[in-house]
Amino acid sequence: MLHLTAMSQGNVETEIKLPVASLEEVKRRIDALAFRLKTPRAFESNVLHDTRDAALRGRGCLLRLRETGGNAILTYKGPGKAGKHKVREELEVSLGEARAASLILQRLGYHPVFRYEKYRTEYTDGAGILTLDETPIGCYLELEGSAEWIDEAAEKLGYEEGEYITKSYGGLYLSHCQEKHIPPTNMVFRDYPEDTATK
Repeated sequence: MLHLTAMSQGNVETEIKLPVASLEEVKRRIDALAFRLKTPRAFESNVLHDTRDAALRGRGCLLRLRETGGNAILTYKGPGKAGKHKVREELEVSLGEARAASLILQRLGYHPVFRYEKYRTEYTDGAGILTLDETPIGCYLELEGSAEWIDEAAEKLGYEEGEYITKSYGGLYLSHCQEKHIPPTNMVFRDYPEDTATK
């Protein structure tokens, strides 16, 4: 069954990321607002697939296979539109088993090109979705909903428009590697010191 992303208009996703300097402080801010827990903290493994000649990346598209809680989710994202928010088509389908899904994609010519991991906690206020992501390169909030809701929620959380991030986690990881002068591989916890995500 095709799943159209919640809190978006049709199958169009509107979102931003926000940097988290202090995990404890941002949790206090979330608790002080009208957000309720939607999905408890869970580990996610995400693998991007593309053709050998990077045809999807060349068009600004993304094909992602996510595994979390024993479930697999296949996501397609179209090219993003320029602006202070990331706006792009998003289509998702829930699958039974990630390994079989990956093999099917490979048989069709889409091979694993990048893997990234994170711990994700989801909240909602009924109008939009806030996620807290703990990654190997730091922590981030994601706000997904209408453009107006995103701006209002970001302000309530103590952020300014200049702090909005529209890069993907792949883009953030590449920037991190360039800044640290390390060769990019995959964004996984085993390549970083223990507890990096929670500092």
